[in-house]
Amino acid sequence: MMLNNLSNSTPRLDWHYPNKPVSPRAHDEHDPEQNPQADVLVAEPEIAKPPMYAVVMYNDNYTPMEFVVYVLQSEFKHNTDSAVEIMLSIHNSGKGIAGIYPKDIAETKAKKVNSLAHREGYPLLTQIEPHQGE
Repeated sequence: MMLNNLSNSTPRLDWHYPNKPVSPRAHDEHDPEQNPQADVLVAEPEIAKPPMYAVVMYNDNYTPMEFVVYVLQSEFKHNTDSAVEIMLSIHNSGKGIAGIYPKDIAETKAKKVNSLAHREGYPLLTQIEPHQGE
């Protein structure tokens, strides 16, 4: 098949409209037909903070307190004092917040902690829930 001959015989399309009526405001820069950007308002984009989720650890009667402190330090980057305080809150209240993150990060951390606990043979349960705080 000879495409060169075909393309040479194809008529050229011309997209101008010579008979288009001229608007009386032909040179008005505020005319939307002449300047389509005239009606566009430039505004600063509003960037909303993502919804935050608390990573919640639940108390059980089998997971050692030392393991919970280790997880709080290694996965949530708490110092020793903070990790012990959160661990005691979990122990005394039945649950405690290990950290507050955007949803995808919170989900990842919860899954990682649950996997680590399971691998070590502990029933530690970590879940996420919407956080309404600051």
